[in-house]
Amino acid sequence: MGMDFTGRVAIVTGAGGGLGKQHALALAARGAKVLVNDLGGARDGSGGSVSAAEAVVNEIRDAGGEALANGASVTDFAAVQAMVRQAVDAWGRVDILVNNAGILRDKSFAKMELADFALVMDVHLMGAVHCSKAVWELMSAQKYGRIVMTTSSSGLYGNFGQSNYGAAKMALVGLMQTLSIEGAKNDIRVNCLAPTAATRMTEGLMSEEVLQALQPEAVVPAMLVLAAQDAPTRTILCAGAGTFEAANITLTQGVYLGVGEGVPEALAARLDEVRARDGEMVPQSGSAQGSNEVSLALTQASKAPTPA
Repeated sequence: MGMDFTGRVAIVTGAGGGLGKQHALALAARGAKVLVNDLGGARDGSGGSVSAAEAVVNEIRDAGGEALANGASVTDFAAVQAMVRQAVDAWGRVDILVNNAGILRDKSFAKMELADFALVMDVHLMGAVHCSKAVWELMSAQKYGRIVMTTSSSGLYGNFGQSNYGAAKMALVGLMQTLSIEGAKNDIRVNCLAPTAATRMTEGLMSEEVLQALQPEAVVPAMLVLAAQDAPTRTILCAGAGTFEAANITLTQGVYLGVGEGVPEALAARLDEVRARDGEMVPQSGSAQGSNEVSLALTQASKAPTPA
Protein backbone atom coordinates (compact mmCIF):
# COMPACT_ATOMS: atom_id res chain seq x y z
CA MET A 1 0.00 0.00 0.00
CA GLY A 2 1.15 3.54 -0.71
CA MET A 3 1.67 6.15 1.98
CA ASP A 4 -1.79 7.70 2.39
CA PHE A 5 -2.60 10.94 4.21
CA THR A 6 -6.29 11.05 3.39
CA GLY A 7 -8.23 12.69 6.20
CA ARG A 8 -5.13 14.21 7.77
CA VAL A 9 -4.68 17.96 8.25
CA ALA A 10 -1.18 19.37 7.87
CA ILE A 11 0.39 22.76 8.52
CA VAL A 12 3.64 23.47 6.67
CA THR A 13 5.48 26.67 7.54
CA GLY A 14 7.71 28.44 5.07
CA ALA A 15 5.83 26.66 2.30
CA GLY A 16 5.65 29.43 -0.29
CA GLY A 17 8.66 28.10 -2.16
CA GLY A 18 11.62 25.73 -2.11
CA LEU A 19 11.52 22.76 0.20
CA GLY A 20 8.40 23.85 2.09
CA LYS A 21 6.44 24.11 -1.14
CA GLN A 22 7.47 20.58 -2.11
CA HIS A 23 6.44 19.32 1.33
CA ALA A 24 3.01 20.93 0.96
CA LEU A 25 2.49 19.62 -2.56
CA ALA A 26 3.51 16.09 -1.60
CA LEU A 27 1.23 15.95 1.44
CA ALA A 28 -1.68 17.28 -0.61
CA ALA A 29 -1.00 14.84 -3.45
CA ARG A 30 -1.32 12.00 -0.95
CA GLY A 31 -4.63 13.20 0.41
CA ALA A 32 -3.84 15.65 3.22
CA LYS A 33 -5.60 18.97 3.64
CA VAL A 34 -2.78 21.50 3.86
CA LEU A 35 -2.51 24.92 5.41
CA VAL A 36 0.29 26.62 3.48
CA ASN A 37 2.05 29.16 5.68
CA ASP A 38 4.57 31.64 4.35
CA LEU A 39 5.44 35.15 5.44
CA GLY A 40 6.59 35.86 1.90
CA GLY A 41 9.73 37.65 3.01
CA ALA A 42 13.20 37.76 1.52
CA ARG A 43 15.89 35.19 2.31
CA ASP A 44 17.07 37.33 5.22
CA GLY A 45 13.54 37.59 6.64
CA SER A 46 12.76 41.14 5.50
CA GLY A 47 9.46 42.08 3.87
CA GLY A 48 6.37 39.93 3.56
CA SER A 49 3.49 38.96 1.28
CA VAL A 50 0.93 36.15 1.35
CA SER A 51 1.08 35.82 -2.45
CA ALA A 52 3.69 33.04 -2.34
CA ALA A 53 1.47 30.91 -0.10
CA GLU A 54 -1.58 31.65 -2.24
CA ALA A 55 0.24 30.49 -5.37
CA VAL A 56 0.99 27.12 -3.74
CA VAL A 57 -2.62 26.84 -2.56
CA ASN A 58 -3.83 27.46 -6.10
CA GLU A 59 -1.49 24.77 -7.39
CA ILE A 60 -2.85 22.28 -4.85
CA ARG A 61 -6.45 23.17 -5.65
CA ASP A 62 -5.84 22.94 -9.39
CA ALA A 63 -4.65 19.37 -8.78
CA GLY A 64 -7.85 18.55 -6.90
CA GLY A 65 -6.60 19.01 -3.35
CA GLU A 66 -7.70 21.14 -0.40
CA ALA A 67 -5.52 23.94 0.89
CA LEU A 68 -5.58 27.29 2.66
CA ALA A 69 -3.05 30.12 2.65
CA ASN A 70 -1.67 31.87 5.71
CA GLY A 71 0.85 34.68 5.96
CA ALA A 72 1.65 34.63 9.69
CA SER A 73 5.18 35.15 10.92
CA VAL A 74 6.22 32.21 13.07
CA THR A 75 7.89 34.70 15.41
CA ASP A 76 4.45 36.04 16.41
CA PHE A 77 2.79 33.55 18.78
CA ALA A 78 -0.63 35.22 18.58
CA ALA A 79 -0.53 35.04 14.77
CA VAL A 80 0.55 31.39 14.97
CA GLN A 81 -2.36 30.61 17.28
CA ALA A 82 -4.70 32.27 14.79
CA MET A 83 -3.14 30.17 12.03
CA VAL A 84 -3.91 26.97 13.93
CA ARG A 85 -7.49 28.18 14.57
CA GLN A 86 -7.81 28.79 10.83
CA ALA A 87 -6.98 25.15 10.14
CA VAL A 88 -9.25 23.86 12.92
CA ASP A 89 -12.16 26.07 11.85
CA ALA A 90 -11.87 24.74 8.30
CA TRP A 91 -11.07 21.08 8.93
CA GLY A 92 -11.64 20.34 12.61
CA ARG A 93 -8.16 19.15 13.60
CA VAL A 94 -4.41 19.36 13.01
CA ASP A 95 -2.50 16.08 12.60
CA ILE A 96 0.82 17.15 11.12
CA LEU A 97 3.08 20.13 11.67
CA VAL A 98 6.15 20.60 9.50
CA ASN A 99 8.33 23.35 10.99
CA ASN A 100 10.14 24.48 7.86
CA ALA A 101 10.20 28.30 8.03
CA GLY A 102 13.66 29.82 8.20
CA ILE A 103 15.97 32.64 7.21
CA LEU A 104 19.71 33.17 6.80
CA ARG A 105 21.92 35.94 8.14
CA ASP A 106 25.34 34.41 7.41
CA LYS A 107 28.57 36.01 8.61
CA SER A 108 31.58 34.88 10.55
CA PHE A 109 31.03 35.13 14.28
CA ALA A 110 33.59 37.93 14.56
CA LYS A 111 31.63 40.08 12.09
CA MET A 112 28.10 39.09 13.05
CA GLU A 113 25.84 41.58 14.78
CA LEU A 114 24.04 40.16 17.81
CA ALA A 115 20.75 41.30 16.29
CA ASP A 116 21.34 38.96 13.35
CA PHE A 117 22.15 36.12 15.73
CA ALA A 118 18.98 36.74 17.75
CA LEU A 119 16.73 37.03 14.71
CA VAL A 120 17.86 33.71 13.23
CA MET A 121 17.34 32.04 16.60
CA ASP A 122 13.89 33.66 16.84
CA VAL A 123 12.71 32.44 13.45
CA HIS A 124 14.14 28.91 13.49
CA LEU A 125 13.96 27.98 17.18
CA MET A 126 11.20 30.13 18.65
CA GLY A 127 9.21 29.81 15.42
CA ALA A 128 9.17 26.04 15.86
CA VAL A 129 8.40 26.46 19.57
CA HIS A 130 5.46 28.75 18.82
CA CYS A 131 3.98 26.42 16.20
CA SER A 132 4.53 23.28 18.28
CA LYS A 133 3.01 24.93 21.36
CA ALA A 134 0.00 26.09 19.36
CA VAL A 135 -0.84 22.54 18.19
CA TRP A 136 0.29 20.63 21.29
CA GLU A 137 -2.99 20.76 23.22
CA LEU A 138 -4.97 19.78 20.12
CA MET A 139 -2.72 16.85 19.35
CA SER A 140 -2.79 15.73 22.98
CA ALA A 141 -6.60 15.83 23.08
CA GLN A 142 -6.99 13.85 19.86
CA LYS A 143 -4.14 11.53 20.93
CA TYR A 144 -2.40 11.84 17.60
CA GLY A 145 0.23 14.17 16.22
CA ARG A 146 3.26 14.24 13.98
CA ILE A 147 5.75 17.11 14.28
CA VAL A 148 8.75 17.46 11.99
CA MET A 149 11.52 19.90 12.95
CA THR A 150 13.89 21.05 10.22
CA THR A 151 17.42 20.78 11.54
CA SER A 152 20.61 21.03 9.49
CA SER A 153 24.09 19.61 9.09
CA SER A 154 25.22 23.13 10.00
CA GLY A 155 23.84 22.49 13.46
CA LEU A 156 24.75 18.83 13.73
CA TYR A 157 28.32 19.26 12.50
CA GLY A 158 29.03 23.00 12.14
CA ASN A 159 29.59 25.26 9.14
CA PHE A 160 31.75 28.36 8.75
CA GLY A 161 29.77 31.59 8.86
CA GLN A 162 26.64 30.03 10.31
CA SER A 163 27.04 30.20 14.09
CA ASN A 164 23.52 31.64 14.46
CA TYR A 165 21.91 29.19 12.06
CA GLY A 166 23.85 26.23 13.45
CA ALA A 167 22.98 27.10 17.05
CA ALA A 168 19.29 27.35 16.18
CA LYS A 169 19.28 24.12 14.20
CA MET A 170 21.00 22.12 16.94
CA ALA A 171 18.61 23.59 19.48
CA LEU A 172 15.76 22.09 17.47
CA VAL A 173 17.29 18.65 18.01
CA GLY A 174 17.20 19.23 21.76
CA LEU A 175 13.58 20.39 21.49
CA MET A 176 12.71 17.26 19.52
CA GLN A 177 14.36 14.99 22.07
CA THR A 178 12.23 16.25 24.95
CA LEU A 179 8.95 16.76 23.08
CA SER A 180 9.13 13.18 21.78
CA ILE A 181 9.38 11.94 25.37
CA GLU A 182 6.57 14.16 26.63
CA GLY A 183 4.30 13.42 23.67
CA ALA A 184 4.70 9.64 23.66
CA LYS A 185 1.70 8.93 25.89
CA ASN A 186 -0.58 10.74 23.42
CA ASP A 187 0.99 9.32 20.25
CA ILE A 188 2.65 12.61 19.36
CA ARG A 189 5.76 11.63 17.44
CA VAL A 190 8.44 14.27 16.98
CA ASN A 191 11.35 13.95 14.59
CA CYS A 192 14.00 16.03 12.83
CA LEU A 193 14.77 16.33 9.14
CA ALA A 194 18.21 17.52 8.04
CA PRO A 195 17.85 18.38 4.34
CA THR A 196 20.44 19.18 1.72
CA ALA A 197 18.54 20.92 -1.06
CA ALA A 198 18.91 23.63 -3.65
CA THR A 199 16.57 26.39 -2.52
CA ARG A 200 16.56 30.16 -2.33
CA MET A 201 18.56 29.83 0.88
CA THR A 202 21.43 28.06 -0.92
CA GLU A 203 21.68 30.36 -3.95
CA GLY A 204 25.26 31.38 -4.58
CA LEU A 205 26.66 28.79 -2.18
CA MET A 206 27.03 25.82 -4.54
CA SER A 207 27.97 25.12 -8.17
CA GLU A 208 25.24 24.70 -10.77
CA GLU A 209 26.06 21.00 -11.16
CA VAL A 210 25.65 20.40 -7.43
CA LEU A 211 22.47 22.48 -7.30
CA GLN A 212 20.96 20.34 -10.06
CA ALA A 213 21.64 17.19 -8.04
CA LEU A 214 20.13 18.67 -4.89
CA GLN A 215 16.55 19.19 -5.99
CA PRO A 216 14.14 19.80 -3.07
CA GLU A 217 11.90 16.99 -4.29
CA ALA A 218 14.62 14.48 -3.36
CA VAL A 219 14.24 15.40 0.33
CA VAL A 220 10.45 15.04 0.49
CA PRO A 221 10.33 11.22 1.00
CA ALA A 222 12.10 11.64 4.34
CA MET A 223 9.52 14.21 5.46
CA LEU A 224 6.67 11.91 4.45
CA VAL A 225 8.14 9.03 6.45
CA LEU A 226 8.54 11.26 9.52
CA ALA A 227 4.97 12.61 9.20
CA ALA A 228 3.22 9.31 8.43
CA GLN A 229 0.94 7.34 10.72
CA ASP A 230 3.64 4.72 11.33
CA ALA A 231 6.39 7.33 11.71
CA PRO A 232 9.27 6.73 14.10
CA THR A 233 9.91 9.18 16.91
CA ARG A 234 13.15 10.82 18.12
CA THR A 235 14.73 10.18 14.72
CA ILE A 236 17.06 12.53 12.84
CA LEU A 237 16.81 11.74 9.14
CA CYS A 238 19.27 13.36 6.74
CA ALA A 239 18.31 13.59 3.08
CA GLY A 240 19.73 15.01 -0.14
CA ALA A 241 20.21 14.09 -3.80
CA GLY A 242 18.24 10.85 -3.30
CA THR A 243 20.44 9.66 -0.43
CA PHE A 244 19.14 9.13 3.09
CA GLU A 245 21.11 8.83 6.34
CA ALA A 246 20.38 8.93 10.06
CA ALA A 247 22.23 11.03 12.61
CA ASN A 248 22.43 10.18 16.31
CA ILE A 249 23.52 11.93 19.48
CA THR A 250 25.64 9.24 21.11
CA LEU A 251 27.40 8.57 24.40
CA THR A 252 30.64 6.61 24.65
CA GLN A 253 31.18 3.92 27.27
CA GLY A 254 33.51 6.23 29.17
CA VAL A 255 36.31 5.59 31.64
CA TYR A 256 36.09 5.78 35.42
CA LEU A 257 38.88 7.90 36.88
CA GLY A 258 37.47 8.72 40.29
CA VAL A 259 38.17 11.94 42.13
CA GLY A 260 41.40 13.38 43.39
CA GLU A 261 44.27 15.71 42.66
CA GLY A 262 45.68 13.75 39.74
CA VAL A 263 42.40 13.25 37.81
CA PRO A 264 42.85 16.17 35.36
CA GLU A 265 46.21 14.75 34.22
CA ALA A 266 44.79 11.22 34.07
CA LEU A 267 41.87 12.44 31.95
CA ALA A 268 44.20 14.24 29.55
CA ALA A 269 46.34 11.10 29.23
CA ARG A 270 43.34 8.85 28.58
CA LEU A 271 41.21 11.24 26.53
CA ASP A 272 41.43 9.07 23.41
CA GLU A 273 40.09 6.16 25.45
CA VAL A 274 37.24 8.31 26.78
CA ARG A 275 36.37 9.37 23.23
CA ALA A 276 36.62 5.85 21.75
CA ARG A 277 33.39 5.01 19.95
CA ASP A 278 33.42 1.25 20.38
CA GLY A 279 30.21 0.31 22.12
CA GLU A 280 28.80 3.83 22.12
CA MET A 281 25.08 4.13 22.90
CA VAL A 282 22.13 6.28 21.84
CA PRO A 283 20.58 7.33 25.18
CA GLN A 284 16.82 7.22 25.47
CA SER A 285 16.83 10.21 27.83
CA GLY A 286 19.26 12.60 29.46
CA SER A 287 19.32 10.50 32.61
CA ALA A 288 21.33 7.84 30.73
CA GLN A 289 24.51 9.88 31.17
CA GLY A 290 24.18 10.00 34.94
CA SER A 291 23.18 6.34 35.09
CA ASN A 292 26.26 5.34 33.12
CA GLU A 293 28.55 7.46 35.28
CA VAL A 294 27.17 6.16 38.56
CA SER A 295 27.22 2.57 37.28
CA LEU A 296 30.91 2.81 36.39
CA ALA A 297 31.69 4.42 39.73
CA LEU A 298 29.82 1.75 41.73
CA THR A 299 31.35 -1.05 39.67
CA GLN A 300 34.82 0.31 40.33
CA ALA A 301 34.03 0.71 44.02
CA SER A 302 32.92 -2.92 44.25
CA LYS A 303 36.29 -4.00 42.85
CA ALA A 304 38.26 -2.03 45.40
CA PRO A 305 40.02 -4.19 47.99
CA THR A 306 38.35 -4.43 51.39
CA PRO A 307 40.41 -2.67 54.09
CA ALA A 308 42.06 -5.11 56.49
